[in-house]
Amino acid sequence: MFSAVLIEKGDSGQTVRLTDMEETRLPDDAEGMVTVDVAYSTLNYKDGLAITGSSPVVRRFPMVPGIDLAGVVTESRHADWSPGDRVVLNGWGVGETHWGGLAQRARVRGDWLVPLPSVFTADQAMAIGTAGYTASLCVDSLLAAGVRPDQGEILVTGATGGVGSVAIALLAKAGFDVAAVTAKTAETDYLQGLGAATILDRAELAEAGKPLQKERWAGVVDTAGSHTLANACAQTRYGGAVAACGLAQGMDLPASVAPFILRGVSLLGIDSVMAPKQPRLAAWERLARDLDPAVLQSIAAEIGLAEAIGAAEQLMTGAVRGRIVVDVNR
Repeated sequence: MFSAVLIEKGDSGQTVRLTDMEETRLPDDAEGMVTVDVAYSTLNYKDGLAITGSSPVVRRFPMVPGIDLAGVVTESRHADWSPGDRVVLNGWGVGETHWGGLAQRARVRGDWLVPLPSVFTADQAMAIGTAGYTASLCVDSLLAAGVRPDQGEILVTGATGGVGSVAIALLAKAGFDVAAVTAKTAETDYLQGLGAATILDRAELAEAGKPLQKERWAGVVDTAGSHTLANACAQTRYGGAVAACGLAQGMDLPASVAPFILRGVSLLGIDSVMAPKQPRLAAWERLARDLDPAVLQSIAAEIGLAEAIGAAEQLMTGAVRGRIVVDVNR
């Protein structure tokens, strides 16, 4: 038996509960499956959508949410993994179409797993989670596009969120001057502690703006979409790049082609869910090399599995700073 958060859907709508279930209920629908004793999971924005039913994130019912997990392999039918291996999983539709990490046990495809870097404990890995791994993908993408510290400031939107927090820390470590955008101006000390040099009010970017604006940013990590992303592109310097990885403000992009055809700005799409294994490994290598574990103490709060449902509600109201780590064994 193991405990799990379970989402079910019936004629009267969606229900969510903490329950105990038999291991025989775990998915076993493909070759190369690996069973993991989960130590920690986390709550991401997508998990909040799934648990609250705010958006049709869950594609199959019943579903165990949780797009992240870290733990130890107990059984393996995959050549890359053996019992005792420490592993981490981010994305791949887990928590949407395949049972996820908000449980004490999971069975997943071995191809979805990567080794947990030795410098991190399981709870530290989940303080990073998909958010931090996505931030690392963004930094890798900007550097691959030729963005360098001597070219000017980097803008990070949604700065107090999980992606934004880790992005600031990684960019500062890489030598960039970081400008952080947030609606939570009271969090200035927190953001400066992560490495932000400048704090901007979200209102400066949140409304419709001109197709081309004053050149300010060598690069951008955007988690918002909508007008924020459009304005960030319009303010990016000639030859700069914008890594777009979120839609906190909206899925729309009310923008002009002007920044792209008149300033040579590159818009880089960052997908963390289905990213191939090599970029995943590179992202985790950057995190292991450049992210000070002490930073994780400032960006993460830990809860037990029984608290996850209520915490998802808080997450959707914007009341959460940084990351929520879930100890699935308490």
